[in-house]
Amino acid sequence: MSHTSRLDAVVVGAGFAGMYALHRLRDRLGLHVRALEAGRGVGGTWYWNRYPGARCDSESLYYSYSFDEDLQSDWTWSERYAGQPEILAYAEHVAERFDLYRDIIFGTRVESAAFDGDSGTWQVCTDDGERIETRYLVTAVGCLSAPQSPNLSGAQDFTGRILHTSRWPEEGVDLDGKRVVVVGTGSTGIQLTPEVAQRAAHTTVLQRTANFAIPSRNRPYAEGEFEALRAEYPRHRKEALASVGGFPLPAAPESAEGLDEQQRRAEMDQRWRDGGLVFLGAFADALFNRTSNEAMSEYVRERIRETVQDPATAELLCPDDHPIGSKRICVESGYHAAFNRDDVSLVSVRENPVEGFTRSGIVAGGTEYPADVVVMATGFDAMTGPYLRMDLRGRGGVRLADRWEQGPRTYLGVATAGFPNLFMLTGPGSPSVLGNVMVSIEQHVEWVSDYIAHLEAEGVRTTEPEASAEQEWTDHVAEVASFTFYPEGSSWYMGDNTPGKPRTFMPYAAGMDVYRQRCAEIAEQGYPGFAHA
Repeated sequence: MSHTSRLDAVVVGAGFAGMYALHRLRDRLGLHVRALEAGRGVGGTWYWNRYPGARCDSESLYYSYSFDEDLQSDWTWSERYAGQPEILAYAEHVAERFDLYRDIIFGTRVESAAFDGDSGTWQVCTDDGERIETRYLVTAVGCLSAPQSPNLSGAQDFTGRILHTSRWPEEGVDLDGKRVVVVGTGSTGIQLTPEVAQRAAHTTVLQRTANFAIPSRNRPYAEGEFEALRAEYPRHRKEALASVGGFPLPAAPESAEGLDEQQRRAEMDQRWRDGGLVFLGAFADALFNRTSNEAMSEYVRERIRETVQDPATAELLCPDDHPIGSKRICVESGYHAAFNRDDVSLVSVRENPVEGFTRSGIVAGGTEYPADVVVMATGFDAMTGPYLRMDLRGRGGVRLADRWEQGPRTYLGVATAGFPNLFMLTGPGSPSVLGNVMVSIEQHVEWVSDYIAHLEAEGVRTTEPEASAEQEWTDHVAEVASFTFYPEGSSWYMGDNTPGKPRTFMPYAAGMDVYRQRCAEIAEQGYPGFAHA
């Protein structure tokens, strides 16, 4: 039997954004808050994505909370790029330290939420029949949390096992001696493949699009190394906040133009040796200057050809249909080298599309590839997917799905007109996925909670963006993207991986530093662009 609870705020999700929102709204503002989480534990992305090789592509030093000095001082990362188990352990440590578990309801999915204009509250319904009435609805649903798989015929007849990387069983999967087919070569497939190859009898990778991948150079921290880094946390945090992507990059030449080949190569060589996302900053104009971008693109292709012994396989792995950085650049540990193994095969499904399953395998281009396990590393309905899979209705019962039919419309990536007191953390129109999302999370949570504190102090019943402010911001997001190569990549940034999704660039590309400053100015000016009632 359903019953109705009354709260000041509901937080949807208990990943890093949801946990911090719960802590700040409850412990700083004194609101009566609950977080609703579909999983059985905290961690969000790091709870769901347990596949072999799952690892952060932001360095551990920066992929952590900065809001509490004691928390910083008592957590020690073991690796330069932390793996899923360690990040999940960190999330659990945070939840325990700040006593968050008592206000998180696990195993609960929000099915719908409707704004009631008479009471000025949201009516939230969960999959277990509970109804919650709340003044504020804060969505911490994650940008990459709505998994999608191709609808392939014959799946019900396949006698093996079909898995999606974002729903990997907690108990793990025995791949030893198995024939494994990996479908997809985005970040997940690139992390997964070398791990599977070490265990499977044979690994077949089905690739539609080759992606640029940079070696991570991951390694354990030496004894005392992280402690020394931690001692410099104030400087590291300050540099991260002032950066475009939420982590500092080494100083770079303005452009490849004006440099001779030796100078260009020296810059890229150093960043290749350093590893990770710093390579994308080799030239400051890489995302809008064709000369700089092509120099970097060709450099990576050369490195792939050096690594992969079979020339035909190497060429298949060389991206040739998009500028580097226009799609999410990948960080790899042994991915290209895995194709030098006799028990690893690469199949291009661009020329040989996947047709469906048989009892004993998967068919692409008329050829059956035998499999005991098929792993779908097929990604997510990014950024908007988690919102549209909930039935969200604003003033007058207007569905968010209808409001966003031509693409997401937000003000600052935080709120959308016609949906009062709905606050989105790292939503579309914010820079979240274009860098270290932890920096975006902290900024969003702090800005939203400060705004809610302002509303409480002023006795404001409801707030929502003015239509003109929302339109101006939505146009600005599109305009900034138009100056870059982002629209040239067929990517989840643009919604290209989701059938029927309108093609529009969803994140904000001017940089986290620029965005942070703009949000701060709006707060200082008394929150122009929001209508109060």
